[in-house]
Amino acid sequence: MFERFTKDARAVVQGAVEQAEGAQAVDAEHLLLALLDCEGSRASFALSALGAGQRKDAVRQALAEARRRAGLTRAEAEALAGLGIDVSEVVARVEETHGVGAMSGDRKRKRWWSGHRAFSKGAKQVLEQALRTAVARRDRHIGDEHILLALTVRPGVPAEVLADHGVTHESLTGVLGGGAGEACA
Repeated sequence: MFERFTKDARAVVQGAVEQAEGAQAVDAEHLLLALLDCEGSRASFALSALGAGQRKDAVRQALAEARRRAGLTRAEAEALAGLGIDVSEVVARVEETHGVGAMSGDRKRKRWWSGHRAFSKGAKQVLEQALRTAVARRDRHIGDEHILLALTVRPGVPAEVLADHGVTHESLTGVLGGGAGEACA
């Protein structure tokens, strides 16, 4: 599959690996963080056209807040609140005992590393969805715009954060058009 990735899409995957430094695996959130760092690509154009390019810090902050609450979306936190579980209180108590960010899933200690960072199930699903999106759009290559589109259709924190900042699958499709073509090199 990776042979079909454009230079920009490969840069996003590599950037996600770098973003995951200290984490147990590369997650979908890391793919979004890497997309935010891209410049001159179709995804960066789309993010800028939708106004999210100017709010990158707010997007990063929203991702950090979700990671701090163990990757729960607001909808999941609200569902737990309906059961009488205050996620903010749980996070506060855990952090009081174990330190800030204890529920984020990041490693506190460096362990032996084989040189390959594992991708979480969610990150793999995003990359698979990017492939399906490119095929559905009849594009020959998988670009960073396909990764961005995939993040908007897969339920979870990245889709929620993007939607909060005006980036939905529908708005992206409007900006990118019916067929995405090749990404900028």
